[in-house]
Amino acid sequence: MRRLQIFLCTLLLASSAHTEWIEHVEDGIMGTRIVVELWSDDREQGQQAIQAVLAEMRRIDAAMSTYKPTSEISRVNATAASHPVKISQELFDLLATSIEYSRLTDGAFDITYASVGHMYDFRRRIRPDTERIEHALPGVNYRHLRLDTAARTVRFAREGVRIDLGGIAKGYAVDRGIAVLQAHGIHRALVSAGGDSRIIGDRFGKPWVVGIRHPDRKDEVIARIPLEDAAISTSGDYERYFDEDGVRYHHILDPKTGRSASKVRSATIIGPTATRTDGLSKTAFVLGPERAIELYNRLDDVDAVLVTPDGRVLYTKGLEAPTE
Repeated sequence: MRRLQIFLCTLLLASSAHTEWIEHVEDGIMGTRIVVELWSDDREQGQQAIQAVLAEMRRIDAAMSTYKPTSEISRVNATAASHPVKISQELFDLLATSIEYSRLTDGAFDITYASVGHMYDFRRRIRPDTERIEHALPGVNYRHLRLDTAARTVRFAREGVRIDLGGIAKGYAVDRGIAVLQAHGIHRALVSAGGDSRIIGDRFGKPWVVGIRHPDRKDEVIARIPLEDAAISTSGDYERYFDEDGVRYHHILDPKTGRSASKVRSATIIGPTATRTDGLSKTAFVLGPERAIELYNRLDDVDAVLVTPDGRVLYTKGLEAPTE
């Protein structure tokens, strides 16, 4: 069993000498671990496809990272409060998708969380005090984003607004990685970026099996799910965090409070694309398990597994809880 932020457990099958699985692991792109695993009957072509995926992810990271001052996102954050900023079609479309998820989740997903979120540094155990949060909180509202389709621009409606695509960009990058592989003629593959993964095809008659890690015991799984041609994203309060005086401060913030949202411990979403599963996996922390399950059950293309603070494991109607 191979351990990432989620466990990607594949059923290893006896195969003919002509079948060859190729795997590549790369750390550091988009601040996380990238895994590409594929089958190819030509090892050199398979390796070329993997390098093309990594190049695409580096391109997305260069454009969408808030940690890179030259990125397109950094340019938007620096100037969009003063005037409309012309942006790429790719970024424009992703911002539009982000707004759609904000509306769908009644604001639980909101990329303007960064108006407060930029003041947190979980590696250095830094968090803003109440006064700083209250001062910055009015900037958190997706309705502050003004997109002009004809001009392909974005503008912020007020000072103090910042955006961060950390809640959706990794999923988008995974989808782009899959598109690159398909363009190279690959039909069986896994692409993963941290907790976001997408699978195409099967493992020659058997599904890929994905394990969801226990929030507190990293070597233990709470469920294993067989998947083919699907995406899966897991978000947890154990990813980027620090504990202080009995309180866990983690990177998933409630847009209404500017503080860590702690109504669930982890949320796993299964759906057609990693952009969608990534964008929906954070909302349960804000909505709470019951409201989140209601939302996911209304969507006909997703399922979910949630772990609550009291240890319950909840499933949407499309999944069955494992029998004892």
